[in-house]
Amino acid sequence: MDIDVEEESERALGQYASVPITFTVREVVDVAEVRSGSGRFVLRPRALEHPWVKNYDDDDGGPERWGSRFDLSCWRFFAAHVAAERVGGAVVVFRAPDVDMLRGREDVALLWDIRVAPGMRGQGVGASLLAAVQVWSAAHGAEWLEAETQNVNVPACRFYERMGFVLREVHPNAYPGLPDEVQLLWYKRVREASGV
Repeated sequence: MDIDVEEESERALGQYASVPITFTVREVVDVAEVRSGSGRFVLRPRALEHPWVKNYDDDDGGPERWGSRFDLSCWRFFAAHVAAERVGGAVVVFRAPDVDMLRGREDVALLWDIRVAPGMRGQGVGASLLAAVQVWSAAHGAEWLEAETQNVNVPACRFYERMGFVLREVHPNAYPGLPDEVQLLWYKRVREASGV
């Protein structure tokens, strides 16, 4: 299957949003530090008795609202197509002073969003999008790529592990409106430090 990934304009956010980011939560991961203070974590999946549906766009208003909340001039948008059909998208944010998750760091790019159409999940679309984001990030001076997910998104945790990310931060109380969700921050080196 040929997966075409290309950069696109923020004007395409309506089409970008047409790819759902909804999934069924059938399990969660319990996170434990390997040794106190080690900064290394182990994830233990736990099946849920009552699965439920998660839609990230419901939580933040979705792609069409990003422009009303942020300056998108430091954001880059990618679309994935198979046979001219949109099957996924990804967004990377770099050197954006209004995005708190970057903490003012100029060596970290943030994978803000990655989504794959439900019928195309598990077929390499996410990996192709992530590869494009990594190449773009390294070419523009980022040394690290950061990705955020939650303990309720076990497929994303497995994806980031497969793609070479390392879980570096765990924040149990990051979402006041979602007290049962734990924030997980993953990092991957995309370019060697310049030594400056």
